[in-house]
Amino acid sequence: MRLSAVIAGALAIVAIPACAWEVIRLATDPLPATSKEVRETGPFGTIVRNVSDATLTAYVPEKGKANGTSVIVAPGGAFLMLSIENEGEAVAKWLNSLGVTAFVLKYRLLETGVDFPLQMMRYLGNLGSLRTAVEPLRPLATTDGENAVKWVRKNAGRYGIKSDRVGLMGFSAGGAVTAWTLAASKPASRPDFAIAIYPGLLPDPITVPKKAPPLFVAVAKDDKLAHDDSVRLAAAWQKAGARSTIITYENGGHGFGMKKSGKASDAWTGALADWMRNQGLVGK
Repeated sequence: MRLSAVIAGALAIVAIPACAWEVIRLATDPLPATSKEVRETGPFGTIVRNVSDATLTAYVPEKGKANGTSVIVAPGGAFLMLSIENEGEAVAKWLNSLGVTAFVLKYRLLETGVDFPLQMMRYLGNLGSLRTAVEPLRPLATTDGENAVKWVRKNAGRYGIKSDRVGLMGFSAGGAVTAWTLAASKPASRPDFAIAIYPGLLPDPITVPKKAPPLFVAVAKDDKLAHDDSVRLAAAWQKAGARSTIITYENGGHGFGMKKSGKASDAWTGALADWMRNQGLVGK
């Protein structure tokens, strides 16, 4: 596993003007890695592996459509990969259609090799061993989430977004990054609203931050990997007196993302859009 003892506080940006597809580096000290970052298409769809240098990629709505809301999107993938298309890029483009400026977060991952598919299946069959492997990565991925929120808020004016309407949205393992970032409870890096789609690998107990932001959770009842964690997350918010909404779908399994399957979970984007309207985050 690649580890870093110290995370630099300074943030760096690729020197190109603000526009769609802008890539922003979130730290000046990427992890040392023996394997290069890989983007590939295979049995898990289009994915990215071996992320050692955390980045954001900006997706900006069409001119005149932006409404001032932004969402940082953290794809899932068990910290072994990022489902970069189904839970990242496609989500960002959908958010753009609502007038939301989106930033896809590539947070740091465990290193994988040519046996990645087998490694993935072994870990998914033994979540306890996956939790153990991920634990040393937790502070690094949390820092990536914190740095993402701080960067977007600090640079809100460049994108015409409001510094008090910055959201963090995570799928599966990205939901863990979202929960960890929230649990850190730091005002500068605490999002103004949070969205967790079938979040997994959550700690027990779940820490609810002071001044917890509104939370939206969606999961399928037949999701054996993340259903229980999703319910626990929403319940923790409710117990703390914070606002939370959880929607459970009869079927859809784990990892549905933006891909249509003909199952009940296909409705999650409409439910989220309604929730965002009710929160005053998108137009009516």
